[in-house]
Amino acid sequence: MPHRCIEMSLFAELKRRNVFRAAAFYAASAWLLVQIATQVFPFFYIAEWVVRWIVVAAAIGFPFAMVFSWLYEWTPHGLQRESEVAPNESVTRESSKKLDRWIIAILLLAVVLLLTNQFVLHRDEKQADIAPVAEISAKSIAVLPFENLSEEKANAYFADGIQEEILTRLAKIADLKVISRTSTQHYKSAPENLPEIAKQLGVAHILEGSVQKSGDAVRVNVQLIKAANESHLWAETFDRKLTDIFSVESEVAKAIADQLRAKLTGKEEQVIAAKPTDNPEAYDAYLRGLAYSLKTANTPANVLGAQKYLREAVRLDPKFALAWALLSYVDARGYITTALQPTVALREEVRQAAETALTLQPNLGEALMAKAYYHYACLKDYDNAVRYFEQARQLLPNSSRIPAALAYLERRRGRWDRSESYFHEAERLDPRNVLLLTQHAGAYIILRRFPEALRKLDQVLDITPDDVDTLVEKAAIAQAEGDLPRASVLLAPLHPNADDTQALEIQVYQAILERRPAPVIPRLKEILAKPDPALGYFNGELRFWLGWAQEVAGDDAAAQESWRQARSELESFLKEQPENDLLIGDLALTNMGLGDKAAALALAERAMATIPIEKDALVGPAPIEILARVAAQVGEPDRAIAALQKLLSIPYGGPLATQNVPLTPALLRLDPMFDPLRNDPRFQKLCEEKPK
Repeated sequence: MPHRCIEMSLFAELKRRNVFRAAAFYAASAWLLVQIATQVFPFFYIAEWVVRWIVVAAAIGFPFAMVFSWLYEWTPHGLQRESEVAPNESVTRESSKKLDRWIIAILLLAVVLLLTNQFVLHRDEKQADIAPVAEISAKSIAVLPFENLSEEKANAYFADGIQEEILTRLAKIADLKVISRTSTQHYKSAPENLPEIAKQLGVAHILEGSVQKSGDAVRVNVQLIKAANESHLWAETFDRKLTDIFSVESEVAKAIADQLRAKLTGKEEQVIAAKPTDNPEAYDAYLRGLAYSLKTANTPANVLGAQKYLREAVRLDPKFALAWALLSYVDARGYITTALQPTVALREEVRQAAETALTLQPNLGEALMAKAYYHYACLKDYDNAVRYFEQARQLLPNSSRIPAALAYLERRRGRWDRSESYFHEAERLDPRNVLLLTQHAGAYIILRRFPEALRKLDQVLDITPDDVDTLVEKAAIAQAEGDLPRASVLLAPLHPNADDTQALEIQVYQAILERRPAPVIPRLKEILAKPDPALGYFNGELRFWLGWAQEVAGDDAAAQESWRQARSELESFLKEQPENDLLIGDLALTNMGLGDKAAALALAERAMATIPIEKDALVGPAPIEILARVAAQVGEPDRAIAALQKLLSIPYGGPLATQNVPLTPALLRLDPMFDPLRNDPRFQKLCEEKPK
């Protein structure tokens, strides 16, 4: 009985001192804080460990809060120790009411947070989960990679080509939704989880197939599958001679259209049945070039391979319009990305190939797209490019290349919102195209919207885990945010090939930003000892980086020698590439390193005149960054500061190995090229992070 009295007395005292209410108040407050942290912190890309520490701190603080509530009490005179409060001054009832009101307020806030989380913050995620089920059309299909059953594994190009040609014919049927090959190429030929794949791609049907080629005999097996229950709707085996392979592609496309009850116009039937060439050797060369053009990596080796075989295809059949169109597209893409050396001769080949294709077949969608790419990539004639793209869209209703190209084009016009809209349109047609997703991430980088860029890059890594270029791009973002340790973790395991110049240069830039370039110098020397001729002026650019690394390492004599060689190599390309602003910028920086102030400034100004902002909002500002770097190094601080002030106020793609990352306050603080400006108050102000 006495024990029970003691327990009752303790319980009553805990209640009187509001310990229970304090416990409820603390628990509700801690829970609310954790919920806010978990929902809000990801928007600001705050690390998860911060949330974990908040949880730990809340747990550790609980017993201290309880002891505090036992020892102290609120009075009209403020907070006092409970033992010092006279019984007639105790206001526990009033304190209880206050605590009750606070607890109710916190609980109401919690309810609001839950409702917001349920119906606002996660609305888009829920819609993304629901949309594929609700919006999947019965007339939708994805064509998975065809299996190569040929004894000669070198015939894999043929299986790739047949798959692409069947898909291309299907994509010309406006009543169908057809997913591009770039979204399906990462899957196996006959995977086990078809319903999940169909959900990821947003389609109701899957086409699987295999190709076996032996001499001039070809066997093609195809089967159309309803993904929801994996039932086979239609299957066929075609045995043909190589000269009659086109009929297979046409028959398959028409049979699928019939099975999916897609309406075919008379014009679409003609397009599907069209025979692109009567020359089997030309078609074989075309398929080989097509296979190279479909490779994910836009490396010089892949582009040169495509160019080589497509040139052979049109040599064998000068009336092969489809091959002329693809040659023009491959050349134009190589020209604007500098995967090919952007010479005057290359630009002329782009024009001639596009015009030949269009003359041979004025209503060929691929020919119209080639002409559009010529105006966009080579002439920066955006109005005419849009006109041709819109004409091509009528003939290629399922092509993701057209909205993707319009997304690229609009950002060069500085129309960032319109570009974003086209990116979303392209991704609906091509949801797992890693190149498209990477370009979308690049658009966010240019706008300095780094958290959104990182989320897009994570989508790429979900499709192609451990992709070197994607990890390098994430490292470039970390550098731009001033987080060199995070960049180092991403870059340390990577060993890019010599032809992956951006990945290689970003590793060198990391070493320079860390002011520890010695380890990268031997690697650069090794590569430059046997330069790859296909890299063209990039070899001279790598030699500039070698000189910069040597200078930061304190070896000025070696740096001067590297820069002299770089200047000689770069100048040898200038005659054939007089409008290559990147080449001109490299020469400006190289002359800067050699102390030739007049030449460096003149070249920087020439680069600015070659590609003014008014003509290209994406890369037009890049030569201004070159000018800022040159001016900082040659004793022109006013020009450098003015250029930097402009650059920090606009989006653009950077000119150095920063994966298009524009300058940021963090990079200004880290980059040794801006060391001469460190004591200038104007520069110090630019280095300050602006509140977001």
